Amino acid sequence: MSAEPDIRFDSGENREGRHHIHPLLSWENIPMFQDEQAEAEFWSTNRPALELMESSVMRAKSPGSESVTISLRIDAKMLARLKRLARSRFLNYQSMMKQWIAERMEEELRKADRDTGEPR
Repeated sequence: MSAEPDIRFDSGENREGRHHIHPLLSWENIPMFQDEQAEAEFWSTNRPALELMESSVMRAKSPGSESVTISLRIDAKMLARLKRLARSRFLNYQSMMKQWIAERMEEELRKADRDTGEPR
């Protein structure tokens, strides 16, 4: 007994009535979510396009993007909380901090672009 192929119809649904996944071509197409339910619904029908993922990896590894060591003074209690939070997410705390800084920087740059009307 062979399995039937998962055929996509123009309506965006397959034979069982499930919606197919839409590839996202830009990070800006990901909205801010009101709650986890809204985020789960969004990701149930959307995913980053392979090209978008590859371009992000290439940009991160491009020449001139080598890491630079800095010193940052943080309260001992805050550092302990950061490490505990990172551990709960199976991350290195420094990597998590870099991720947070990069996300906030992108958010601020998008906000500045909207305010000035000029692209980066």
